[in-house]
Amino acid sequence: MMKFRLWLSGALLLGLTSVAAAESEAPTVLPNLFPFPNATGILKTFNATGRLDLTGPFFQSLGTNGRSCATCHQPADGWSVSAAHVEDRFERSHGLDPIFRTNDGSNCDHNIDTATMEGRRKAYSLLRTRGLIRITLAVPAGAEFDVVSVRNPYGCSETSTLSMYRRPLPATNLRFLTTVMWDGRESSPQTGTKPITFATNPADLLSDLAHQAMGAALGHAQATTAPTQEQQKKIVDFEMALSTAQAIDFGAGALDVQSASGGPIILSEQPFFVGINDPLGLNPFKTPFTPVIFTLFNNRWAHVSGPEEHGHHPDRRASILRGQALFNSRTINISGVGGLNDATGLPVINGTCGTCHDSFNVGNHSTGAPLNIGIADVTNPLGVHYLPVITLRNKTDGTELSTTDPGRALISGKWTDIGKFKGPILRGLAARAPYFHNGSAATLKEAVEFYNIRFGMGLTHQEIADLAAFLTVL
Repeated sequence: MMKFRLWLSGALLLGLTSVAAAESEAPTVLPNLFPFPNATGILKTFNATGRLDLTGPFFQSLGTNGRSCATCHQPADGWSVSAAHVEDRFERSHGLDPIFRTNDGSNCDHNIDTATMEGRRKAYSLLRTRGLIRITLAVPAGAEFDVVSVRNPYGCSETSTLSMYRRPLPATNLRFLTTVMWDGRESSPQTGTKPITFATNPADLLSDLAHQAMGAALGHAQATTAPTQEQQKKIVDFEMALSTAQAIDFGAGALDVQSASGGPIILSEQPFFVGINDPLGLNPFKTPFTPVIFTLFNNRWAHVSGPEEHGHHPDRRASILRGQALFNSRTINISGVGGLNDATGLPVINGTCGTCHDSFNVGNHSTGAPLNIGIADVTNPLGVHYLPVITLRNKTDGTELSTTDPGRALISGKWTDIGKFKGPILRGLAARAPYFHNGSAATLKEAVEFYNIRFGMGLTHQEIADLAAFLTVL
């Protein structure tokens, strides 16, 4: 059994489609709650329908370039891809794994060398080091801005169609989604898809995911014909049945013992509806907002009789508990956030992490709420020198603004939407580094440090470590 697990873990890291073609004994099913190790513990996925069928459309090559959905949505990586495992796939396949394709895997699709190993290493550098896929989006007709210039270090400096570099979002825990894709383009009237609302959910979500599956096949997989409605439905049904979370922490032990509520099984039972804890009054039942978002761990869980018991280290558990408390209670003076401060008319909002991550025990926003917190800014304190600089000019007043990614504005065409993105679901984080839409945070500690700098939170080194420890066990 152990030999099988090690083989399967390696196979899934390399990409199920390519490995299945090379291995005559490739498995056709994955046991439910199969353990995948990462740097800090074990990730597991609970499938509501039982064992994972590895033969369905999600794992099939529906296009012309050898890719499947699983190429960029790996079970071992929280159903996204981690940069470390992409790099491993590059080395093992000499840069020929299906994820390495020039239509969107390379930094640019022209004036590049993919004939040699070193050429491919350079051409796919952002995918290897940051886990970034190149998304090309045209400036919408009637946009409130013009593109003045694009300074792209990799070429692809066209101004009518822009190259954006973004992380693949997880294909799990999808029932909590209130926006599909970072910029919400799969939940937008502009693309013929549906905004996700309390009144129309889950039909809107299912429709959006089917449209996204079709677009992924035609674009990422370069299919010549769209997947059938039956194939789209099977992909969506497969994704909707998945709940993924960290299940074991190497320091704290199992995350669902001693009255704790970690792990994927309990997550699969988490109540949710659109607007469930919205801080701006959009809860359909008018229940007041509470900043106590996460209630996974408690003092009983932290208690051990000695310095270490059954491999559970009390210091690690205490750090996680402190991190949970900080997430729920630490005051953040929120200012300059597009979509929040301007929407409320409040220059400063005394908020918490839960102001923007309000869904209980999930951590995404419970309504569609694209926000600009500065991740795409050229002044991002984490450093975004590896990204293009795009300068936009407001057609009305001539104001110019430089960004590394216009975000939602490339869908809506609105000046006020520049730099806006949705917040992702905060479960299974440990398996899918790096973080933010552009991979600018290599670790969860760096992600916390961004917020500490951006909002002047004044976190101590210990508080940063505690918050990072908590995020690691989600």
